[in-house]
Amino acid sequence: MAKARRTKPRIQASAQFFEEDNQPVVLSPQDERALAQIYRLAQQISTAVESQNDPTLAIPTRSLGNVSFNESKRILEMGSKTTSRELFNLSQAKSFMQTTLVASGAKRLIEMGKTTSIRGLYYMLKHDIKPTKEPTFHNQGECDPIIEDCEVLLAALREELHLFAEKRGDMVGNIQIVDSGDEIDCSRMGSGGYAIPSIVEPSVVQFKKCDADFVLHVEKNTVWQRFNEDKFWKKHNCILTHGNGQPPRGVRRLLNRLNTELGLPIFCLLDNDPWGYYIYSVVKQGSINLAYESERMATPEAKFIGLRSRDFERCGLSEGVKITLNDLDRKRAKQIAEYPWFIHKKDWQREIDVMLRNGFKLEVEALVSRSISYMTEEYVPRLLKEGDFLD
Repeated sequence: MAKARRTKPRIQASAQFFEEDNQPVVLSPQDERALAQIYRLAQQISTAVESQNDPTLAIPTRSLGNVSFNESKRILEMGSKTTSRELFNLSQAKSFMQTTLVASGAKRLIEMGKTTSIRGLYYMLKHDIKPTKEPTFHNQGECDPIIEDCEVLLAALREELHLFAEKRGDMVGNIQIVDSGDEIDCSRMGSGGYAIPSIVEPSVVQFKKCDADFVLHVEKNTVWQRFNEDKFWKKHNCILTHGNGQPPRGVRRLLNRLNTELGLPIFCLLDNDPWGYYIYSVVKQGSINLAYESERMATPEAKFIGLRSRDFERCGLSEGVKITLNDLDRKRAKQIAEYPWFIHKKDWQREIDVMLRNGFKLEVEALVSRSISYMTEEYVPRLLKEGDFLD
């Protein structure tokens, strides 16, 4: 952690720091804000020490009990409950130290104008605490929750702290973007598409030109490949994305930006099972861990276009595509049905009830049993034309 200052630090908008190779680093407004939050934390600890008080961190609680659903905004929001972390509490001293250590690592990255993975930060900060042989972190699993604590403590996404996660998701379609100064035409990306980065903030990714009418987000890469190979995005003038299952933060943030900044409708094609429903819920309303940033991460306007419980009969699928629901599936489905944002929606209650009564679930790939391109040439085009989706 940087040495605490007695007065509130002033960070100029044009401030520059020098990296190890003496190259100047110009801070963005986002960097300025994140650094100001870190300095505020340092000042808080310094003031407590000088006042001979126990330095204490009040960390917002990341749990279901501290999350509520804002019906007017249609997103999850974090409440005001906090958990204290005290330096002079034997059971909390190490986690206190780890929290300040992560904050200092983020400060260093911002000032150097560098980014690293959460794995990279773990190794940056891992060392023995002298004169003992006690490590700062025993493993990555001990470091990751502290990073999340720092996000809520500093009111900054980890991407704003110059940390990124593994890339998991692709995009193709009628949009041109600028990524870190490089112009990219997503309609000319071949079979692989544009790999959606972990950090997609406006300081990194800008939208240059977009002719698309909507975004189709599919659950898995295998489904995305079928839509891309069949040039669905070209025939229907859209953008095609996937998140390889539960979409990572970069994909969810990008969907939010495509909707809020470009006004593009977002349609989700996900599996007909509790996990597909949950993925839709996270895309639409946000997640518990990121409830403090739902306005930037969730897309309340997103629509669920399929797969539906009725589709086994409606699409004439074969018996072999059925996957029997297990006890965990049933338990999860009932939990989702009780979510505040689903409980009063008759269409969703009916959807979940039909799946439970059917006793089986369906993957989107089950549509291939009709024909290899049934989902791209018949299923989705029909639903889009009819406006047939769940909200």
